[in-house]
Formats: sequence, C-alpha cells, structure tokens
Amino acid sequence: MSDIKILNSGDKFAHASVGSLHAFEGKQFVKDATGATSCEISFGSLPSGASVPFFHSHKANEENYIILSGSGKFQVDGEVFDIAEGSVIRVATGCDRNLKCTSETPMTYICIQAKEGSLGGYTMTDAEITERVDLL
Repeated sequence: MSDIKILNSGDKFAHASVGSLHAFEGKQFVKDATGATSCEISFGSLPSGASVPFFHSHKANEENYIILSGSGKFQVDGEVFDIAEGSVIRVATGCDRNLKCTSETPMTYICIQAKEGSLGGYTMTDAEITERVDLL
C-alpha cells in the first residue's frame, strides 16, 4: 500500500498526493487525508493477472471507476466487459462488482464513491464565474 502525503492545506482546501502513479501499488483511500465530506476517492493498482480479492456491492453509494493505465475485465453481476486506459465505469447500488488486470503492465485506476442520486448541481448548474486577482 502506498502512503498518502499531505502537501499543504488551509481552511478551505487540502492538497495530498499518493506520489507517482507509474510506481503506485496497492489501494489508497484519500477521504481522511483531504477531509472530504461528499465522496470517497481511492487509487488502486492491480498487477498483471490480479483481480480485487473479493466482489462487493454498496447499499447507498454508486461507484465511478476511471482506468488510468493498463487494461482488463470488469464484472457487474453476470456481465463481463473489457476495460482499458480511458475507460469510465459507473456502477449502481445493489449489484456485485469486481475488476481484473489482463495487461502485461499493471492497471491503475481511481474509484469515486458517492451517494447514489445525491448530485443536485454540477459544473454547469452549480458553478459561477467570480472576480479574483490572478496570483498564478
């Protein structure tokens, strides 16, 4: 398992890192490190031929998997399909899921877990353009 590092934080933000994704191994949850209150985010990596060692489902939270590198297979209940770098998979509540790396290189992914049906606003409906001095 990789260790998450808190790089800096303030009253309104937290900045953490799991380090180089090319060297990342294992599974790392980041909610506690960042103080997130709306979702859980985890980074995962599977070596060639490996799968998550268990199937699981969620009662209230959907999951969104983003495949960053490698390729493999994803199973939702009785359906199996190919996944690869760039794949985005949303899995609803109340169904079993698992994934397996079939590429020669490790498969690295992000999983975002949030309460199903809770998204009340999003970028185009929740955001507003503000005026601020650019310090970048």
